[in-house]
Amino acid sequence: MTFAERLKQAMKDRGFKQVDLVRAAADTNLKLGKSHVSQYVAGKTIPREPVMVFLAKTLKCDLDWLRDGIEVKTATSPSPEMKKESERIPMNGRRIFKKSSKLDNVLYDVRGPVLDEANRMEAEGKQILKLNIGNPAPFGFRTPDEVVHDMSVQLTETEGYSNSKGLFSARKAIMQYSQIKGLPNVTVDDIYTGNGVSELIQLSLNALLDEGDEVLIPSPDYPLWTACVNLAGGTAVHYVCDEQSDWYPDLEDMRKKISDKTKAIVIINPNNPTGALYPTEILEKIVELAREFQLMIFSDEIYDRLVMDGLSHTSIASLAPDLFCVTFSGLSKSHMIAGYRIGWMVLSGNKNLAKDYIAGLNMLSNMRLCSNVPAQSVVQTALWGHQSVNDYLVPGGRIYEQREFIYNALQDIPGISVVKPKAAFYIFPKIDTKMYNITDDEQFALDLLHEKKILITRGGGFNWDQPDHFRIVYLPRIEVLEEAMGKMKDFFQYYKQL
Repeated sequence: MTFAERLKQAMKDRGFKQVDLVRAAADTNLKLGKSHVSQYVAGKTIPREPVMVFLAKTLKCDLDWLRDGIEVKTATSPSPEMKKESERIPMNGRRIFKKSSKLDNVLYDVRGPVLDEANRMEAEGKQILKLNIGNPAPFGFRTPDEVVHDMSVQLTETEGYSNSKGLFSARKAIMQYSQIKGLPNVTVDDIYTGNGVSELIQLSLNALLDEGDEVLIPSPDYPLWTACVNLAGGTAVHYVCDEQSDWYPDLEDMRKKISDKTKAIVIINPNNPTGALYPTEILEKIVELAREFQLMIFSDEIYDRLVMDGLSHTSIASLAPDLFCVTFSGLSKSHMIAGYRIGWMVLSGNKNLAKDYIAGLNMLSNMRLCSNVPAQSVVQTALWGHQSVNDYLVPGGRIYEQREFIYNALQDIPGISVVKPKAAFYIFPKIDTKMYNITDDEQFALDLLHEKKILITRGGGFNWDQPDHFRIVYLPRIEVLEEAMGKMKDFFQYYKQL
């Protein structure tokens, strides 16, 4: 028997579901997510020793049998030294290379087990409608012609490395854009380009965090933030965003989560996955908290140009000239060039508070040499040329009309409620879990995939702790969304989770 088979047998013997293990782990303060358990059961990974011990104890099975399929013949337990040696050199004499323990608390379910299953189904010839990832190109959103032209003209001039922070022309354009947004005390030297914002999130957190440092992160969040905090040795502490208040941050919950270990607050505005846009008064109160507790602010603003309903985006850094802020943005979404991989971060405010940190940023920036130079070459064109995305965001425009359709269609499904998004191209509906007996949102996502060939991302993939939400990317044209919503409505007419 494989480990996965032994684990499933032990769960069956005890009458345990995957969610029961997750809950039992939470009761012992062991970090064990649904995706971890799913991967163990699917045979895609084997847990490290502390988790293995927890599983054996919880399922009341022999540890050696669960780990290696070996029945214990004696009551004598091996010494810690023998256990350590047996882990280093297995019985067959071959060394096994395991993933780093740093990955034990890292999840990225936007591309996780459910997507793996979708890929397997596609390999069998099944057609899957992927509503799981914000990738504009497959849905007919094309890069502006002017951007493509300018990159092609400059290709021969961008074959070498640039300055580690980026081309001067790109950083100058970003600096000017930041000044228009009201970011204080920004110079060209405060701009760092990256291979998308993702690279810069990891770089900025690695430069900041020591073991045990805490960072406040929204729940739901874009999961890369939580993953990068954990990878950097820190602890992600999630503050709640309130669905009853248009998904705005719960300021009282945020205050309660601040400790003497807290170093920074992360906000994602406009928000992924909810599509919320935070008003200035909320941002001002977050600044007050950061000022009171002397915290750094990280602001993910990649969707700042994808705002609807005549509203406008305020950058939180513009409200905090006395604090140190790092603001992230890029062209992937606003200019439909996700594959070009061009993002940036901007340091602003009181940089005297962060001289040593900035030295660390410079070191890490130098170590990766530079970001994608051809993509940097179009930043100036993209930021200051015709903003074609604006046409998508008004009545009659694709993103606006697709939002209207998906919002109304979801409201027509019994047991589904939803807050209307104001920005980006995501919607985060809530399921009446009692109506559909849903206790495991990953199982719900898999059932929808298997039965209707629709791929969504479960709420737990965004560090939401209840199995009652999921995210839809509404980038497909309305006729495609109509078909998808028809299938989803039919699915909910009969679905009950076992």
